[in-house]
Amino acid sequence: MRRVLSVIVLNEDGVLSRISGLFAGRGYNIDSLTVAPIPKTNLSRLTIVTSGSAPVLEQIVKQLHKLIPTYKVIESGQFVEKEMALVKIPLNEDFNGLDAMLKAYNGTIASSGEDFIVVMVADDYDRIDNFLKAVKKYNPTDIVRSGSVAMDI
Repeated sequence: MRRVLSVIVLNEDGVLSRISGLFAGRGYNIDSLTVAPIPKTNLSRLTIVTSGSAPVLEQIVKQLHKLIPTYKVIESGQFVEKEMALVKIPLNEDFNGLDAMLKAYNGTIASSGEDFIVVMVADDYDRIDNFLKAVKKYNPTDIVRSGSVAMDI
């Protein structure tokens, strides 16, 4: 079972190490992790995507609550969740249909060079998976995918 956790923590040295240590020490896997400060506060938001059985996920949340720098753990409810992917495509490829695909996946051309373009898409987790499958027909030379970012609503 895939689970998205939004964790609000004090923005201080060593917090990320303590949280990742919690996962490592108990054998839990982090599928993706993003961290950014919350504007005009001394807090940061971590978006952690993990997986496991319901008892394992419950244990993870309990352990996160016990960490001193943790202010809040949001584990249920509704999130707006997005991921981003960057894909480098050689210019010698036939780009027929690429523009329509970029529009469908909230994408754009982010950069270009003498022999490549880099396209960027930002969309839901599952849709990024679908985009990365579909874009293979353009023979990408490099793909970078972000972790999830989520905001509770």
